[in-house]
This record gives sequence, C-alpha cells and structure tokens, in this order.
Amino acid sequence: MGSPVSPLLPRLSVHRLQCQGYLPSEVPEDAALYGWEYAVDDIAAVMRGLAIERAHIVGVSMGGYAALQFGLRYPQKTSAIVAAGVGSGSHPAQRDAWFRETLVLSRAFLERGMGAMADRIAHGPTRTQLKYKDPKSWQDFVDRLRSHSALGMSNTMARCQNLRPSLHDLRDNFVGMEIPVLLAVGDEDIPCLETNLMLKSALPNAGLWICSNTGHAVNLEEPAAFNAHVENFLGAVERGSWRRGYPKAEIVSNEKLQRQVSPARSFIPSNQERADLIRLHHN
Repeated sequence: MGSPVSPLLPRLSVHRLQCQGYLPSEVPEDAALYGWEYAVDDIAAVMRGLAIERAHIVGVSMGGYAALQFGLRYPQKTSAIVAAGVGSGSHPAQRDAWFRETLVLSRAFLERGMGAMADRIAHGPTRTQLKYKDPKSWQDFVDRLRSHSALGMSNTMARCQNLRPSLHDLRDNFVGMEIPVLLAVGDEDIPCLETNLMLKSALPNAGLWICSNTGHAVNLEEPAAFNAHVENFLGAVERGSWRRGYPKAEIVSNEKLQRQVSPARSFIPSNQERADLIRLHHN
C-alpha cells in the first residue's frame, strides 16, 4: 500500500515484498498460514532466493514491525533498518483496545467488503492528513486498498496484527541490537508516537525523525522528505559515519568542567592557549 521506493539510492538494487495475504502475493484460505513470523521469514526466503547475503530492510507500518523483528532474528543478514509508522497497538495502555479492534476489523472485512472498509480506513484520524495534503495520492491509496483481498485482510488482522507481541515487551532484546536503525513517525500518528520514543531510547544505534503535521502514512504524505531522510541514513551507514551513540570519552558534563577550572575562571574562551589551560588545571 506504500509509495514506490525504487527512486531511493539508484545505485542500489531495490526489491519490494508484499506480505502473504496482500495481492499479488498468495492469499491462503487457511488462517493458520498467517502470522508476523511468516512475514519475517519471507524476507529471509526472498533474500536466499536472490542470493543476497545482507540487505537494508525498509518497512512501513506492519512492514516496519517485520523489519525490526527481522533485525532481531536475522542480524547477520541486516545491514540497516528503516522502520516508519511502526508501533500501533504496542503501547501497554493500548493493548486491550488493540485486541478488540483488530478482531472487529477482521470480521468487518468479510462482512462489509473491501469497498466499505477502504473508505472507513482512509477517513481514519491518522489517514485524513494525506487527503488534505495530496487528494490524488489519497485517492490512489484508497483505490489500492480496495483492490486487496477481503479474506487476506481479515486473516491479517486476526493473525498478524492481533497476535503479534508488543514492541514494548521486546525492549530488552532491542537494547542489544546494534544494527543501524532509522525510525520515522508522524507527530499526529498518536498510536505510534510513544512507542517510537521507547524504541529510540532502547536501540543503541537508532535515530528518530518525527515529521510535523503528519499522520500514519509518512512516506505518502511527505515523500520527498521521507526519501531524503532514508537516502541520507543509508548513505551514512554505507560510509560508516552513522553514529553508534556518543563516545563516553567525549562527554564532559558542565559540572565536571566547572570542577576542572578555578572558581575565578568559570569561562574559558574557545581560543584559549593550551598553556593557559594547563595552568588553570593546576591552580
């Protein structure tokens, strides 16, 4: 349901994966064949089939969840992760409502059909931003959503969305994941905001971009800005300049700095001679 990603970094080979249940991928009738684990393992299967040893993994919404889980399960295959609009239903305060909502939506897709459900989703509080920013892109989104399989969407809601673990429950796992990560979220994507702040604090090598006046579909609402952030991130990763936190040796608190200088010289000009610094430190 996202926008094309092929313009990103033309020097890279880009492969797009549609999850099971999303046309043109298979739409199994057996609900047991759906689950977030399948989405993660399918990425690995595609990489094996294409003889790709390592890759940058870019995902939006449910795809962002799969990208983060892929990093946990296949770190040796993951060179970088972009997770945009990730975290719906993960916050502890949202869990009970999320369980109820996803089951209601699962039934509604079958009972009401894709036409009615596409209109309902597209007019949701985190989707209408696109309608007012770019009506044509919003209509394209609605048309793509209408073309999906009602059965596939129903099973996805009941099995992938409803049963997936909360990202908050995986915090301890994320603390040890050193893969470079770019998190992207709209500031009006309320269900995802706090979870992205948690991810930023947990992931040791993550950056967080919060896009102003933007809902859930950050890549559709602000495609130029989204592409620029992704390109800058992946470029930094490939150059080896994406930071791994701030080196502790470079962090000197104001309090410590004040203890190093005499009370009479609390301010040191930036062009202070080294000899003066040594003298101050010995006073």
